[in-house]
Amino acid sequence: MPAASSLSANVKGVIFMALAMAGFSMNDALVKSVTGEMGTAQIMFLRGLMTSVLVIALAWHFGALRPGRVALTPVLGLRILAEVGASLTYISALGQIPLANAAAILQALPLAVTLGAALFLGEPVGWRRWLAIIVGFIGVLIVLRPGPEGFTPAALSVVACVVFAAIRDLCTRRIAREVPSLFITVLTSVVITLVGAALIVPGGGWKPVSLASLTHLAGASCLLLIGYQCIVLAMRNGEISFVAPFRYTSLIWSIGLGLVFFAEVPDIWMISGILVIVGSGLYTFYRENRRRAAAIAQSAEPVTPK
Repeated sequence: MPAASSLSANVKGVIFMALAMAGFSMNDALVKSVTGEMGTAQIMFLRGLMTSVLVIALAWHFGALRPGRVALTPVLGLRILAEVGASLTYISALGQIPLANAAAILQALPLAVTLGAALFLGEPVGWRRWLAIIVGFIGVLIVLRPGPEGFTPAALSVVACVVFAAIRDLCTRRIAREVPSLFITVLTSVVITLVGAALIVPGGGWKPVSLASLTHLAGASCLLLIGYQCIVLAMRNGEISFVAPFRYTSLIWSIGLGLVFFAEVPDIWMISGILVIVGSGLYTFYRENRRRAAAIAQSAEPVTPK
């Protein structure tokens, strides 16, 4: 029974991860569409302000608000700071790099998260799953075709985002379950909004905002809220090493959105890399199911008295 319950938790984690990746990818496309009109800090402020209004209203409705002292726990504070770092680095890169390229670099995140889970959380990771994730990273390299032209400031900014996001996801697992997911989202959104406001002047000052851009950011804020909530639920429901590979679904979304809205046509290298990345993720899912099925079968075997 415990094994079946754990498997159910992992399945829920996968579903939430897939929803989070869809929400984040569509948010990225909308944010990218306004990067030519305003700076990173202004985007963070406007999008964060609208997201904060939505999530605070939801948290109040569902009774998820908590006293401010709850936010003073080190692990929650570190998670919020990591999310701020991830937002800063990723938004600044979106205006300078194709959407699919940014998403491809982010596919290194499952490897970073799995390494952190094994080292700091003690989660078991077999050699086959390690190999599958490494193969997935090779797929990312195929997409990027690394060389001197590949290591641009924008690309390195996305790499920094990977580090921040890995810290965020690991911290999420250590937050007490008594702290509601909506409250975590409230704190994250409010802090990002405040940081964006503080950086507007150093980032070049306020720029006029068109109605179209404001509409895009309003849509992005709704999608970001979905992503925030689902990523917390994904990390809380399943084992990180099991759930993390399903971040690969974001690459499919990003390539489709880049093709339709930004005329970013993938070449044969991009397609080949995608097949390797998705294949490694599916194999990881297969190996985890095999491992759990074997554990259930072993626990069901009768014990012979000696």
